[in-house]
Amino acid sequence: MKKITHNFEKQLFKTADRLRKNIDAAEYKHVVLGLIFLKYISDSFMDLYQKLNEGKGEFEGADPEDKDEYVGENVFWVPQNARWEHLHARSKQPTIGKDIDVAMEAIEKENPTLKGILPKVYARPNLDPASLGGLIDLIGDISIGDEAAKSKDILGRVYEYFLGEFADAEGKKGGQFYTPKSIVKLLVEMIEPYKGRVYDPCCGSSGMFVMSEKFIPEHSGNIDDISIYGQESNQTTYRLSRMNLAIRGIDGSQIKWNNEGSFLKDAHPDLKADFIIANPPFNQSDWGQDILQNDPRWKYGLPPKGNANFAWMQHMIYHLSPKGVMGFVLANGSLSSNSGGEGEIRQRLIEDDLVDCIVSLPKQLFYNTGIPACLWFISRKRHGNGDRKRTGEVLFIDASELGHMEDRTHRVFENKDVEKITKAYHEWRKPESKYEDEKGFCKSAKSEEIQKHKFVLTPGRYVGIADEEDDGIPFEEKMEILTSKLAEQMKEEKLLDEEIKQQLSKIGFKI
Repeated sequence: MKKITHNFEKQLFKTADRLRKNIDAAEYKHVVLGLIFLKYISDSFMDLYQKLNEGKGEFEGADPEDKDEYVGENVFWVPQNARWEHLHARSKQPTIGKDIDVAMEAIEKENPTLKGILPKVYARPNLDPASLGGLIDLIGDISIGDEAAKSKDILGRVYEYFLGEFADAEGKKGGQFYTPKSIVKLLVEMIEPYKGRVYDPCCGSSGMFVMSEKFIPEHSGNIDDISIYGQESNQTTYRLSRMNLAIRGIDGSQIKWNNEGSFLKDAHPDLKADFIIANPPFNQSDWGQDILQNDPRWKYGLPPKGNANFAWMQHMIYHLSPKGVMGFVLANGSLSSNSGGEGEIRQRLIEDDLVDCIVSLPKQLFYNTGIPACLWFISRKRHGNGDRKRTGEVLFIDASELGHMEDRTHRVFENKDVEKITKAYHEWRKPESKYEDEKGFCKSAKSEEIQKHKFVLTPGRYVGIADEEDDGIPFEEKMEILTSKLAEQMKEEKLLDEEIKQQLSKIGFKI
């Protein structure tokens, strides 16, 4: 087995990506992630198989080929023709694609919770058997499901990295199923889902749930104290989600799929969740407003037909329990737009004292868009309920300058950035609060001040600009740096303009 290095996920992806040749990333991701899933459950199975075969201690007298032994240990039963060693031995055969499809079907048949979830795409003509064999050899070199690998979360690292890289390769379309890990971590750390029902109405690949489950043991909680509920309208993404949960032993039975989506066919109509975490599609149009005119979810106003931002928000508020807290991502326009009645909806939310905190984010955090976004936090604990009474106040945090560029196109938050934002919010909410405003970063604003700003919630309006310190850099050098940055921005804008023109010309729009 290969030694796991700090950068091994990157090396592994590069090798796997070379093998895809002429296959689109959107199709290839199911090939690779399906094999990773298969390797994981096979490793887990063989780890227990060997213990049962040795028959020591609690496993004395056990039959390693008895399916019930695995069910009792919460390990998937893997039939002989689906075990990795069997498939690996056949990796150079021209029929390997068909063998893997048969293996996936056999695993689904023996494990009802996986029914309809696993990809059967390996016998397709455009998937070269030699490349598939090379991929099997590559993944076969890494142990990802035995006890030692689980303790290091090798699988989690590989799976999450691959999801992110495929989202990047697919561009806008790919980002729909993946929220960057640092944003998920920030949302989870902010709302602290220790105990109760956690809900995501547009759950994508279930990153929010995975991070919630990680959060609990890290903070000395009991993982059995939470249950997860979700919905996804894209069937292929739903399958990714169920696999993502299954490989971590998380119960995904309440993750539902239907074509209609959460607006038109709510899969959990009676759910009242204690925690809601979500990254809905930005500025979604044609979401079904004409059919849902008198829906009870629109307590604060009918959202406009051309933008579902406030439809998603009100859908989640409708599902929030009496002491619930929720955090979600929206486009920055949700903070200031007045079109289609959005300004009135935002005003009513503030007047009903639901808005707890707003965080502005920097550009380039997301794979599917370069535009800046924001985080909304809505709470029904603002009258106390264990927290400090914060009625008539909203905490504004400007995090637009935090994080660092991981590469030319993507920014990430480091742990220190997440901690800085989270610390301000938690201190603000504490009963014995020592919170203080920090110019340029955070401000607790009264409703009267928000009203003066006509209920616009852009943090920059409230936090102000931080006082500059003399950094000792000569004026001429500063100007050179600024000129260089300006030239770079102008170049990026020119490239963006060209891309927009190309896209418009494709749909017949003349410029």
